[in-house]
Amino acid sequence: MRIADLKILLFLVCVFFLSKTAFAQKVVLIDTAVKQHKFILNELDYLKDKSDKLTFEEVKRLHTNFLPNNVYYPGNNTDKYAYWYRIKVRFNESITKKRCLFEFFDQTIDDVTAYIPDGKGGYKISRSGANANFTDRLYFHKNFEFLITDPSKGEHTYYFKVRSKNPVKVIIVYRTVDYFIQYALLEYFSFGLFYGMVLIFCFHNLLMFTAIRKKQYLYYVIYIICVALYEMSVDGIAFQYLWPNTPALNDYMYGIAMYLVSVFALIFTKELLQVKQKSYRLYYAINVILILRTVYFLYCLLFNKGLFIYKFIEVIPLSIAFITGINIYRRGFKPARFFVLAYAVLFTGFIVKAITALGYAYFLPEFLSYYSIGFCFVVEMLFLSFAIGDQVRIMRREKDAALDETIQQMDINNKLKDTINRELELQVNARTKEVIKKSEEILTQSQTIEQQNQLLESTNRQLEIQAVEINRMNILLAKDNVQLKSDIEKVTDARALSTELNFEEFSAKYPDQESCNKFLSDLKWQNGYKCIRCNHDSYSAGRVPYSRRCTKCSYEESAMHNTIFENNRIPINKAFYIVYLVYSSKGTISSYQLSQKIGIRQSTCWSYAIRIKKVLSEQKRARKKGAQQGWVALVM
Repeated sequence: MRIADLKILLFLVCVFFLSKTAFAQKVVLIDTAVKQHKFILNELDYLKDKSDKLTFEEVKRLHTNFLPNNVYYPGNNTDKYAYWYRIKVRFNESITKKRCLFEFFDQTIDDVTAYIPDGKGGYKISRSGANANFTDRLYFHKNFEFLITDPSKGEHTYYFKVRSKNPVKVIIVYRTVDYFIQYALLEYFSFGLFYGMVLIFCFHNLLMFTAIRKKQYLYYVIYIICVALYEMSVDGIAFQYLWPNTPALNDYMYGIAMYLVSVFALIFTKELLQVKQKSYRLYYAINVILILRTVYFLYCLLFNKGLFIYKFIEVIPLSIAFITGINIYRRGFKPARFFVLAYAVLFTGFIVKAITALGYAYFLPEFLSYYSIGFCFVVEMLFLSFAIGDQVRIMRREKDAALDETIQQMDINNKLKDTINRELELQVNARTKEVIKKSEEILTQSQTIEQQNQLLESTNRQLEIQAVEINRMNILLAKDNVQLKSDIEKVTDARALSTELNFEEFSAKYPDQESCNKFLSDLKWQNGYKCIRCNHDSYSAGRVPYSRRCTKCSYEESAMHNTIFENNRIPINKAFYIVYLVYSSKGTISSYQLSQKIGIRQSTCWSYAIRIKKVLSEQKRARKKGAQQGWVALVM
């Protein structure tokens, strides 16, 4: 063999061994100063167990079949295999005084079995995962922890068997227990802040919905509750606090929550941006996306829940909401500006989360890469609250403008009313002048009548010739004077029934309430007393003057009961006079004339006269049947 060929062969052999050395599994060095270490790239080896039947002893014998990990964080590529992971740790010094553990970050792994050296040449087996009850875990923490039982000085090899129906990232972290406690407290404090802010947003917007009754507040509250449920499902918080003994829900709840987030995000978008009024095409597109998303959700729920893992499907409804916000904002709807900012932040969070899921976010801070979605959801909720407040502010401004316009219209109406009132005053003044003119004409006629009366007086003098005949008649009338004097009261009553008296004359007959009550009592019981309740005919005086109390049932009946004066609110003597005037004028007297004669408001006279005229009309109908005549007949 030539020397040149030997050199080439030697070079190839060197390259081969160097490559084997480069891809050999790296032993991680840990001392007491290391509080945390993440196992990445060639720090892990993996073995695919396609039958899922390999025992731990068989896996140890197949140590040469382990393949080096060439990605930042390893993961399972298919749900048909079980994956074994091997890590090697060298403790430079014994750290038995400090408890330490391994932690798995991905909370969606169905089953993790850890094989930890026990320091006696054997291995301690521990199991955890999302398919086991939460109460079975080593610590009540959302992640999976396995305690290192033998952290003594030297090299140790650890094995982990991972089985999951969904694609997962196997992120294994070494931590001291002290650092784990510190980290867990800080993490749960962050969760408390996040979910506390969600509750504050919910409570605030529920109050706004109660006060304003705008549906967008209610949809927004449901939306952020669904966001909180999704975050709790993904973070493992929901499994810890809501259904710790029902692990089967872990396969469904994050998919259900994400579906509800998409649905109510689109419904809230339609309501907040008034899409139906501003862009019917986008409104139609949103409805189509809602239907398709619902069909996909039902298919996943009923036939293949494994499809829930494809979260990228949510980009479609969130994109249509984002596009709708941009379109509506371009049309001049100002509240859409905060909506667009909110979804821009949310999309940024999705991009960071996608980069993290693909394993390319190792250059980002840990907090930002793992909690980007939660942080962006908080910022999104804040901007959406601004969008709702902006819309309410614009609506209030429009309402104030409408109110100002209404006030201006009222001022115009008042001015118009004043103009009409002035015109009416002018017309009233003109009418008053006409009335005065007619009054003067009537005065002239009165003078003419007076002259005619003088003529009548001269005629009366001529009638004196008939004095002899009148004297003869006086002699006959003198015989009735005694009877007339004794019946003077009856003559006065007859005069009141037949002629019109003025109020002073009428008041002489019925001067006060007592005389009116006496008249009513005599008129009412002129045929004898009989109790209207028990028909008893014996009575005694009641508490009210001229009322009568039944001696059997003690029922007291007033003189005005069942008369036209019952429930009367004006002086009884004036009420008597109103009845008398309405009757004597046969119902033709006006309320104005009654008011002038009695001194009571015209409206009161009008309402009382209406009642009397009704009775008067009934009396006219009854007159044909021989009913009682005169104004007294109107009383009963």
